[in-house]
Amino acid sequence: MYPFNVDVVKCPENDPLPIPHEWYQPGGLIIGGIASQMFYDFDELSFKKHPSQGLFEIPHVVTKFYQHILALAFAVNEINRNPKVLPNVTLGFHIYDSYYNTRMTYRTTLDLLYKLHRFVPNYKCDTQKKLVAIIGGLGIETSSCIAEVLQIYNIPQLTYGSFASEEIEAMKISNFYHLVTTEDCQYIGIIQLLQHFGWTWVGIFIVDDHSGEHFLKVLEPMFAHHGVCSAFTERIPQQFHLDDWDKNYDVMSSISFRFGDPKVGVFILYGEALTIATLRTVIFLHGPENKRNTSFGKVWIITSQIDFISTGLEKGWDYQLFEGSIAFMIHSKDILGFKEYLESIKPNWTQRTTFLKDFWEQAYDCIFPDISMLAESDETCTGQEKLASLTSDLFEMHMTGQSYSIYNAVYALAHALHSLDIFRSKPRSMVGVHGVDLQSLQPWQLHAYLDGIVFNNSAKETMSFNEKREMGGGFDVVNMVTFPNKSFQKVKVGRLDSSASEGEELTFNEDMIVWHRCFNQVLPISVCNKHCQAGNQKKKKEGEKFCCYDCNPCSEGKVSNETDMNDCFKCPEDHYPNKNKHSCIPKVMNFLSYDEPLGISLTSVAISFSLITALVLGIFINQRDTPIVKANNQDLTYTLLISLLLCFLSSLLFLRQPGKLTCLLRQPTFGIIFSVAVSCVLAKTTLVSLAFRATKPGSGLKRWVGKTLAHFIVLPCSLIQATICIIWLATTPPFPDFDMHSVTEEIILICNEGSVTMFYCVLGYMSFLSIASFIVAFLARKLPDSFNEAKFITFSMLVFCSVWISFVPTYLSTKGKAMVAVEIFSILFSSAGLLCCIFCPKCYIIVLRPELNSREHLIRR
Repeated sequence: MYPFNVDVVKCPENDPLPIPHEWYQPGGLIIGGIASQMFYDFDELSFKKHPSQGLFEIPHVVTKFYQHILALAFAVNEINRNPKVLPNVTLGFHIYDSYYNTRMTYRTTLDLLYKLHRFVPNYKCDTQKKLVAIIGGLGIETSSCIAEVLQIYNIPQLTYGSFASEEIEAMKISNFYHLVTTEDCQYIGIIQLLQHFGWTWVGIFIVDDHSGEHFLKVLEPMFAHHGVCSAFTERIPQQFHLDDWDKNYDVMSSISFRFGDPKVGVFILYGEALTIATLRTVIFLHGPENKRNTSFGKVWIITSQIDFISTGLEKGWDYQLFEGSIAFMIHSKDILGFKEYLESIKPNWTQRTTFLKDFWEQAYDCIFPDISMLAESDETCTGQEKLASLTSDLFEMHMTGQSYSIYNAVYALAHALHSLDIFRSKPRSMVGVHGVDLQSLQPWQLHAYLDGIVFNNSAKETMSFNEKREMGGGFDVVNMVTFPNKSFQKVKVGRLDSSASEGEELTFNEDMIVWHRCFNQVLPISVCNKHCQAGNQKKKKEGEKFCCYDCNPCSEGKVSNETDMNDCFKCPEDHYPNKNKHSCIPKVMNFLSYDEPLGISLTSVAISFSLITALVLGIFINQRDTPIVKANNQDLTYTLLISLLLCFLSSLLFLRQPGKLTCLLRQPTFGIIFSVAVSCVLAKTTLVSLAFRATKPGSGLKRWVGKTLAHFIVLPCSLIQATICIIWLATTPPFPDFDMHSVTEEIILICNEGSVTMFYCVLGYMSFLSIASFIVAFLARKLPDSFNEAKFITFSMLVFCSVWISFVPTYLSTKGKAMVAVEIFSILFSSAGLLCCIFCPKCYIIVLRPELNSREHLIRR
């Protein structure tokens, strides 16, 4: 039989508030308990109309909390029957209800401290209660009210609700012990859950009190830090009264309106134990059709203080609205023998037990026939009903997290008392071996032992308090699965462990989660707008939260390889974006070579002109004794033709893979050879001009006309260019390099000039010689035709200068292989201009008009 009796103290008529019900078991030591919301004095939220007379019956028991009482009784019963824990001492307990009222909480706490009770049958009639600790309450408001009184006497208070650490610290209480991990851990769990599923646009429902505001104050900055936005925040009334229907209509309309937003697929619900009951009432009473509306498919993320509870009016309403919810529940394990203990509960055991009788009537919606009834009822309690037949919203057969915490609290106190080691002399003795009288035991003595307590409970879990006086244990992650018969089951799918390493606090099996039926078991989506696919970047919408954005394609040269990227990024230098700009492709190594069309064309032109130049040189050597060859200074002619031949061949240095030696040779070689060729042209023009002026009577220029002047012009002019090139090679020589940026899809192998200044010095000096040659030739253009090649030189230098003047801007505006091709083209075209303009007329006479190649013709005026 249940090993304790229960007294019920009735409320005097002149007392404005009812005196709380009190349970007690006689014994040496008493544990006090104050349960939040175990009973209601009056609450329109949970009324039903009696069918027979139209009267209102006020069901005042929250049946689901009855398990908390049974867990306490079960633990005390186990300890009293265990000879290894507190031998010769009987634990007792008192239970008081807070009535969800601050004034009643203070009063019940004082009752525990000062009211004495005696129990006569089967026990010594002089036994008095000795309060050693209090377990309670479930809510922060109740716990803080109790603590304000208890801290005066330094009595240990063990709470079984999950509170925010800041709220606990604000109370500045030293006698507080937490049987549950603080609420802070749940913030991390919520964030990690949202990030795992990619939910960034969520609605928040909070209870309209200080705890709800604190939850919002902490969570909003965490949202911003982790890329989550709250679509809205709705406050649920802490208590909902039907007589305030008109006043609360706007609140109900606002809450119901939020379910119609298709973008918000996830709701976060924070509150107290009965918050869901209040929310269901608001939603279903505002729109009765909502009870059958399955289009309200949302994912609910529910915090640990909330429970799925039905009271009076809500009985019979299903929980389809919350199907697929993910809830953080206080960690629990099944205790051996507890289920059997619950199955053995019968109301006829303890006829004086008001708790059990009221619970039974409210749970089974029946009336015991031996009590005064306001109206007749066809439903009579038989006392044979099974607790297992009750749905989970009325009573649960497995141990809940709060009951598990209460069970561990009783054992923690028992082990702490056992550690005092003062009850050893004889069975049921009031005096211990150290001579300490039971009545002299002070509750504050337990603190030192509670702080260091370590024990294994019957579920084989090691229990202890940490430095923050927190027993911990974390939270279980459960998924709510509903059934057609309006029942539901909470399936454990994961764990939230505050002691885990950072980032790994939340673990769960996604495959076990059953989503709301409207999702067809497809992962729900909750975003402000569709995800920006790879290849796009987010652009914030003006005046809206950062979770609402437009999607813009990545700019040229950038990619994004993930969804919802804030910014696109550049590929590595050796990669380039693909067409859709969502990945990077490796670039291909490339350079201007002989085996590509452009290279083949340029090579063919260079070789062709080299052969033509060689042919012209052969003709002039073969015709060296003819007047036309002698008249044009043979040495300069041969030097110029050899220089042009080398110019054409030097272009081939640019048509191969850049190497160290190639890069060192090609620009200096080109610069020196061209300088020699232009110097020869300058010398030829100068000699022609002087030759005609030297024929005038009395002219002293005759001694300058000859090979000496030619050498004096060609050698110094060429040496100056050679000196510039030597300085260039000695200081900042060219070297092989990679051009990553000129061509999007290629890495161009190039020769880095080393010093751009020196490169343009070479070109500048060559330009100076060209301009000088052009000016001299231009001044000599009106000399007699027979001896005058100044006209041809003028035209050739005009072509030459035009090519290299246009080369500079063209070279600077091109990239990669095109730069090399431009330089090769300039070399070939300028060299071809000199070759054709100067030597074609002479070859024409030598080959086709040999009769003109005579001394008489040359000296004829």
